[in-house]
Amino acid sequence: MPSRFRTIRRVGTPRRARLAIAALLCAACSGDPSSESPGNLDARLAPGYAAITADDLMAHTRALADDSLEGRAPASAGEDKTVRYLEAQFRAMGLVGGMPDGAFVQHVTLVRAVPHPEASFHIGSRVLPLSHPADYLIRSRREQPLIAVDADLLFVGYGVDAPEYGWDDYKNVDVKGKVLVMLINDPAVADPRDSTKLDSTMFKGSAMTYYGRWTYKYEIAAAKGAAGAIIIHETGPAGYPFSALDNLAREAFDIKSADGGARHSQIEAWLTQPKAEELLQAAGKDFAVLKAAARRKDFVPVPLGAKARVRLQQDLATVQSRNVVALLPGADAARRDEYVVYSAHWDHMGRDTTLAGDQIFNGALDNASGVAQLLALAKGFTALSARPPRSIMFAAVTAEEKGLLGAKYFAANPPVPLTKMLANINMDGNNQWGRTSDVTVIGLGNSTLDDVLADVLRPAGRTRSPDAEPEKGFFYRSDHFEFAKQGVPALFTDAGTQYIGKDAAFGQQQRDEYTTRDYHRPSDEIKPNWDLSGAVEDTRVLLAVGYRVATDATWPTWKPGTEFKAKRDSMLAR
Repeated sequence: MPSRFRTIRRVGTPRRARLAIAALLCAACSGDPSSESPGNLDARLAPGYAAITADDLMAHTRALADDSLEGRAPASAGEDKTVRYLEAQFRAMGLVGGMPDGAFVQHVTLVRAVPHPEASFHIGSRVLPLSHPADYLIRSRREQPLIAVDADLLFVGYGVDAPEYGWDDYKNVDVKGKVLVMLINDPAVADPRDSTKLDSTMFKGSAMTYYGRWTYKYEIAAAKGAAGAIIIHETGPAGYPFSALDNLAREAFDIKSADGGARHSQIEAWLTQPKAEELLQAAGKDFAVLKAAARRKDFVPVPLGAKARVRLQQDLATVQSRNVVALLPGADAARRDEYVVYSAHWDHMGRDTTLAGDQIFNGALDNASGVAQLLALAKGFTALSARPPRSIMFAAVTAEEKGLLGAKYFAANPPVPLTKMLANINMDGNNQWGRTSDVTVIGLGNSTLDDVLADVLRPAGRTRSPDAEPEKGFFYRSDHFEFAKQGVPALFTDAGTQYIGKDAAFGQQQRDEYTTRDYHRPSDEIKPNWDLSGAVEDTRVLLAVGYRVATDATWPTWKPGTEFKAKRDSMLAR
């Protein structure tokens, strides 16, 4: 391992152990043994901190992002190798299987659909052909080998029905059997005081709600009986290019269901903005005008005078995938059946044999690095001289890239009661760019876990930062969201923004470069300039947060006004 990836020295001899632990206690949050007194931190965690190293994080990331795993696609040979690796690592640490029968594996039955679509728009006698996947991406979650749709197109603005916000894009219009065309994200309402700005009083202001996620938009279309829904992709508001969606449609997955997917609409699609503008122009409409109208509460659906014709052939297969679940039983018999659950998704996008050159989506950052943190945390907890009173569960889940499916299955079929899960702490990509004085919290203010994090950070003078781009809805885009939907308080952190020794723009520049160059691309590989010193510090912080939750008398709670609070309160009141 190159020395630049190391943040600490290994303990050389037993007589030096105490001095090394003192240094580690400081380095755990400040990274500088000379700048922090060990007395400011909980000495019980010192062995756990010492066990979390840059060398281990790099080694696990390298192993999981290796070409031999072929991109860790669910239900592939790469999955087999990944699961074997994870189980072997957990076993070597002395953990036990986290399933009720003591197994390390939770089987997840999925349906895989490889689409072969043909689609076009028809405006009167004019035919507007569509090229897949350049112009559109499409999938069906119905378990049918052939999906045929010939339906009127109806523009429904943002496709949101949110009575608590006094917002209804449907206005009682019957949308049954139609294909709905929708804008991305939440309604972007113009501020009445300044039409060039957005009204911060609407919904959650600048922060996206679940109404802005594409998953909600497809759900509401199905609930209202639509034949399908098409979301117009805009790269800026989405936070990722159109090509990043390819994994959802190139090989679509869903959890096997008793109804064969009948509860879903026939088609779920994405359309590029240029092709959407071409469609609207052909229909005598203007994209900018329709978008402006959709920002008003009095918006009503607009028939486009056009039809969508789709013939979607699907190669269907029922496949088995796996969540890997390990457990460190709590030390207190009275509290052993209460759990802190750490999670990270092991899957990525597999291999695309149609590509020239590199065909393997290694997913080094997304999310081999997060699983490396999960394994490092497991090692950290097992290194403690005294286990926490509550149990610690480690869940490496499948099919996040296919729609959070592994976490969804885990939360719907939990190995322990949800009422006994105190918290979920999720990792999806670690910090590979160096040390920061802060930690970003995605969804800051949602739960009291944020306060625990603040307490852990405070002795080293580190702080919490809110998501710099809350309008992009990152809180709804990783596995913790499936825990949150079930009422379990969840913490999802990201790299901070204030990089030590770097200018203020450094962090955002790195993120932008990664999103443009590497996100969901074969180039997401370990880079020579990775500096995992910040990842080590942040992983130790997450160990301390989980330890405190597993030790404190007070359970974490959702804060008032959070959409998940009512479910949690109701669950615990039973």
